[in-house]
Amino acid sequence: MQLFPLFTRIKSGENNFKGILKMSEDSRLVSEILSGNIGAFRQLVESYKSQVYNLAYRLLGDCAEAEDAAQETFLRAFKSLHSYDHNRPFASWLLSITHHYCIDLLRKRRAQASAVKQMAEDLRVNRGRGNSLEVEVRELLDKLGEEDRAVVVLKYWYGYDYREISEITGLSESAVKSRLYRARRTLAEEWLKSTQPKAEG
Repeated sequence: MQLFPLFTRIKSGENNFKGILKMSEDSRLVSEILSGNIGAFRQLVESYKSQVYNLAYRLLGDCAEAEDAAQETFLRAFKSLHSYDHNRPFASWLLSITHHYCIDLLRKRRAQASAVKQMAEDLRVNRGRGNSLEVEVRELLDKLGEEDRAVVVLKYWYGYDYREISEITGLSESAVKSRLYRARRTLAEEWLKSTQPKAEG
């Protein structure tokens, strides 16, 4: 008899058994939470926080954003526990929340980046023509803090990458990414508002 295939089947059976036990334990914790035992939710967080963070980090590529995504995942999971299907592994249900949140965030990030790039391009095209666009853009930039404004200008007007901006500003690359993300979200929102036709009346 070949021992390796037998050993593989034994290990596979053990893993399946452990998976069933884990599903049963998670299901029990969910039922306790829905019955008012909030402390049971902390157990679920402890069990899955690493998996959630790791998935978010791999999708977003930024530690701070991954931490925020993990917190948002557990918040959404807590609010949606009543819809959890106990026949489904809790891990897959939880990670699907992480995945959807991160994908939505990436889509918004692309839209925001596109808006800021368009704003920068419009400023380049219209520079020196005497119109009000440059004034409008500068007014938008003035709404940012000094460091946030600096990373936006260095990124979109001068084309520096994260490492170069880090060297110029003295900020860590992680801080540059975080500031840029926050700044372009603010700029994109304000820019899009300014381009919307004003309601009459």
